[in-house]
Amino acid sequence: MGGVTLRTGVTLGSLALLAVVPPLTGIMDAPFVLDIVMRMLCLAMAAISLNLILGYGGMISFGHAAYIGIGAYAVGIPAYYEIYSGFVQIPLAVGTAALFALITGFICLRTRGVHFIMITLAFAQMVFFTFVSIEEYGGDDGLVIDFKSEFFGWLDLEDPVTLYYVIFVCLVGTIYLVKRIVASRFGMVIQGGMGNEARMHALGYNVFLYRLICYVISGAICGLAGALLGNFTGFISPEMMDWTRSGELIFMVVLGGTGSLFGPVLGTAMFVVAEEYLSPLMNLFMPGSGVYWHILFGPFLILVVLFGRRGIDGLLDGRGRRDG
Repeated sequence: MGGVTLRTGVTLGSLALLAVVPPLTGIMDAPFVLDIVMRMLCLAMAAISLNLILGYGGMISFGHAAYIGIGAYAVGIPAYYEIYSGFVQIPLAVGTAALFALITGFICLRTRGVHFIMITLAFAQMVFFTFVSIEEYGGDDGLVIDFKSEFFGWLDLEDPVTLYYVIFVCLVGTIYLVKRIVASRFGMVIQGGMGNEARMHALGYNVFLYRLICYVISGAICGLAGALLGNFTGFISPEMMDWTRSGELIFMVVLGGTGSLFGPVLGTAMFVVAEEYLSPLMNLFMPGSGVYWHILFGPFLILVVLFGRRGIDGLLDGRGRRDG
């Protein structure tokens, strides 16, 4: 029996490290690190949901950030009316995101290639401008969430450590769920449809229906990520669902490795760390230029795409330089 592979070791080691972040940051008296990691975990969930349809189904969605925004507003709007129950907000976030994915997916999945990319972008921008135009909920200025989701005293999300572990458990649950989906017959049909759709039709599978269900599951997971992100930030705005945010999610998936289970988490971690430290670095040499930190990150992403075809996950697996 072979030993533990580098990929498995990094995956288990990363999860173990994430599990002890709160006590470590407490010892180091570095609460800002806890905030960075919490944000990273929320975005990692969103990246995993995108990878489910992109990496395993070949569906390149350029509007996935819309589900983050929908999930976040599903927390913020009830809170605006003083409805703070997490038993209302969380199901509302997941259900609304799933419903939006069902309606838009029914239309989007009838297209292919660049047409699919553009129509997902169009739907996301429609949601973006809808929330920009609603002055009641802050419009372009956003909406403050005064109190985090409440669970009748079972969980106090106002406590950063409790909120962290809720997000962490949701992330681990998402990874497990995607693993089961990918390994199931359902997942095999999704992957088979990406490789040879005609063959799957010949075998009697309704590929469109399978893809639509997968698309809905992906949107629901991303909606949950948005609800958690809204609780974490305490502030939501349409900017969360702008097309640039969807592009960043694609960066995270590609950087970590499309079609890999843990790759999106690694890609998200790399992206968030780059965002946190490249921005101050640019400000150090050229004050006010920190917002353009992508200038430094861009060449790195290009190198990963060119020389690590399967992203970070491929490099860990020793297959990063092969064509998939």
